[in-house]
Amino acid sequence: MSSKPPVWPEGVGRQILATVDSTNDEAARLAASGRRNPCWILALEQTRGRGRRGRAWIAPPGNFSATLLMFPTEPPAQVALRSFVAALALHDALVAVTGRSAGLGLKWPNDVLLNGGKLAGILLESGSAAGGVSHLSVGIAVNLLAAPAQDQLEPGAVPPVSLLSQTGVRVRPEAFLEALAPRFARYEQQFVTCGFAPIRSAWLARAARLGETITARCGQESLSGRFETLDERGALVLHTAQGRRRISAGEVFFQ
Repeated sequence: MSSKPPVWPEGVGRQILATVDSTNDEAARLAASGRRNPCWILALEQTRGRGRRGRAWIAPPGNFSATLLMFPTEPPAQVALRSFVAALALHDALVAVTGRSAGLGLKWPNDVLLNGGKLAGILLESGSAAGGVSHLSVGIAVNLLAAPAQDQLEPGAVPPVSLLSQTGVRVRPEAFLEALAPRFARYEQQFVTCGFAPIRSAWLARAARLGETITARCGQESLSGRFETLDERGALVLHTAQGRRRISAGEVFFQ
């Protein structure tokens, strides 16, 4: 483990709540109240946590549920690339608190895997204003202590795992936020300064199943092919029997 934790990012607020319906909802309320500086919101308990496509996110006490409220100025398509920024920050924070990188992998578009199981998820939600983005909520959840039961998940979902069960490392949510926030800030600065290219390269270096056959489900269509790369806009590129296909949104399933 790192003996000297990185410094909390300058100008970024922090709120720790005993309980809240959803940290993303709380971020939206803060934005509506007129707040204009970034802020991390950590909830020790969520009563209505959610994942992508409105699915419930089950988070027992001791797990990590937090949202970073941001006020980006780029066009919406560029703003959405912060899911990759968040994934890299999550990966590095997990390495920092456990002292190991073995078994960690990033699953397109927004999951972190450990030993093949789903350890963490990312949910981006934004508000709109004058054709742009008024605020961005970067929701992050990590199974630090416990994972939900398989029967609570949709069919075909990657089995969930917890950090404790897989590594024996017990981390408090507050301590994990201390590890995550500075690493997010570092990748955010790189993204703002240098664009998506270095983020893309770093993400691919940590990608799960790169070069292997996977299945992407987009609405009613399913495509199987070799996971070739990400394109410059964050789309998944598959080499299928019908040629290269780019998938900008969807779900990925492993063989």
